[in-house]
Amino acid sequence: MDLTKHATTLGRHLKQKWGERVHKVSINAAFTCPNRDGSKGIGGCTFCNNASFSPSDKKIVTPISEQVLAGQKVIVKRTGAKKYLAYFQSYTNTYAEIDYLKTLYESALNSPNVVGISVGTRPDCVPDAVLDLLQSYQQKGHEVWLELGLQSSFDASLQRVNRGHGFAEYVDAVQRARSRGLQVCTHLIAGMPSEKPEDTLVSLEKVLALGTDGLKIHPLHVVKGTQLAREWKRGEYQPMTQADYVQLVAEIIRRTPKSIIFHRFTGTASEELLLAPAWCSKKWIVLNDICNALEPERA
Repeated sequence: MDLTKHATTLGRHLKQKWGERVHKVSINAAFTCPNRDGSKGIGGCTFCNNASFSPSDKKIVTPISEQVLAGQKVIVKRTGAKKYLAYFQSYTNTYAEIDYLKTLYESALNSPNVVGISVGTRPDCVPDAVLDLLQSYQQKGHEVWLELGLQSSFDASLQRVNRGHGFAEYVDAVQRARSRGLQVCTHLIAGMPSEKPEDTLVSLEKVLALGTDGLKIHPLHVVKGTQLAREWKRGEYQPMTQADYVQLVAEIIRRTPKSIIFHRFTGTASEELLLAPAWCSKKWIVLNDICNALEPERA
C-alpha cells in the first residue's frame, strides 16, 4: 500500500520540508466547546464522544510539556521520528482567552524537538487575535496548521448534528486565515445523517474552490455515550458501508489537486467505544482498499 503515489500526504510533505520524519504528538488541554458549555448549545455534536479520537481525554490534565515528552517517547520507539508537531486535538483548541492560549501553545513549541503546532478548532472560534498569534509563530519559522472542523458544507446537515455553526462561518474563517498566510486543513465527515456520497463531493468542491491547504477525511462512526448512538439504536441512522466509503475517498483523491495535503484518509475508534460500523476499527484494511481502488485496472 502506497497512497503517496496518488496523493500528497502530511507525512511526505513534512519529511520533504524538514529533511526527516516529523510525527504529530496529540495534546489534551482540557478545552470545551461553545455548543457544550451553553454559549451556543448543550450536549455537543450528536456524534461527539471525544474519547473516541482522543483516548487520553480526562478532566485532570497533565502539563503540556509533560504530554509532549510522553508522546515523543512512544513515537520514537514506534516510528523513529525525532521531530514533532504538537497537535492540540481535543475539543475546541482556540476557545479561551488569548493569553491563556499563548501560554499553552508556547509550552508546546518550547518543548525539545517540536517544530510546530497543529490546532484543531471550529470555524466559529477563530477570532483575529488567535489568527495573529498563530501567524507570529509561523513567521518565526514554525510549522503551523489551523485545522477547521467543517464536516459538511450543508447547513441543514450541520444543524442536524448540532454543530452550532454554518458554512458561512467556515468561509469567513478561511478567508481571514489565508489572508495571513496560515495553512488551513479542512475536516470533512463522510456519511453524515441524510447525506449521500455525492453530497460529500459537493462539500469537497466548495472547500477546494474557496481555498484550503489540507484535507482530513473521516467516516462518521457511532460511538458509545452519544446522541448518535441513541439514534442508531432506534434505527434512525445507518452508517456508510466500507465499500461506499472506499469508493468515495478514492473519488475525493482523484478530484483533489496534488498541491493539497491529506492529513488523514480515514478515522478510527477503539473497539471498546465503537458501536458501528465495525470496519471503522480496521484502519489499515480501509487504507489498503482505498489504494487498491485507485490502482489502474489490470488487463
